Amino acid sequence: MSTTTSIVLADDHSLVRDGIRALLESEQDLVVIGEASNGQEAIAMVKDKKPEILIIDIRMPVLNGIDAVALLNKQNVAVKTIILSMHDSEEYILKSVSAGANGYLLKDTGKTEFIKAIHTVREGGKYFSGAISNVLVNNLLNPSKETPEEVSKETEKETPFNLTNKELKVLELVLSGLTNKEISEKLQNSKRTVETHRFNLMRKMEVKNLMELSKKAQDYNLTSI
Repeated sequence: MSTTTSIVLADDHSLVRDGIRALLESEQDLVVIGEASNGQEAIAMVKDKKPEILIIDIRMPVLNGIDAVALLNKQNVAVKTIILSMHDSEEYILKSVSAGANGYLLKDTGKTEFIKAIHTVREGGKYFSGAISNVLVNNLLNPSKETPEEVSKETEKETPFNLTNKELKVLELVLSGLTNKEISEKLQNSKRTVETHRFNLMRKMEVKNLMELSKKAQDYNLTSI
C-alpha cells in the first residue's frame, strides 16, 4: 500500500486551486493540506504545514513562484517543488531550474502526466514535460550568452497589463494576421499553448474581439504593426 503524499497548492486564482485539488484528491495517495494565493503565503504555509511537495504557479502577487522556490531552497527548507504554469517560454523554464525547482509542468498538462510528475518528484527525481524538456536540451546544446541574472531582469520587466514576453510575441503575430496554427509553427509551441496565450491576452487587456485587441495594442504602443 502506497504512502500518502502531502501537498500545498499556491495559485492566486481560487478556481484553479479548486480544480487542481479535485484532480489530486481523486488519487488515494495524494492529499492537499494547505493552499496559498501568493509566494509569500506559500513559504509560510510550507514552513507551517511541512508538506512533501509544493505545487506553485509563477505569476502571483507579492512574491512570484520562482522567487518563492529560490528562497525555500536558499533557506534549506525540506520540500520538493513543482512549477505549474501556462508559460512555456525559455526564460521562465531556465529561471525555474536555476531556482531549484524539481519539476515544471504546463497548465494544459493531462491528468496522467500530472500524477506521474508528482510521483517522480516524490521519489527524488525531476520531471519536466515533453515541451519543457526540449527547451532544456536545446539550451544545453546551444547555451545562451545571458546570465541567470539577466534572464531574471527580463522576466521581471513590467509591461502594460502584465503581459509576458511570450504573450507580447503572440500579440504581434496575431495582429500580423497569422492563424493559431501558423503562430504555433513559428514559435514551435503547441496550438493549444498558443490558444491559451490568446485567451490570456484578451482577458488581461479586457477586450472581446480582434478589433478591440488591435486598438488597445496601438493605444499602449504594444506593437509596431
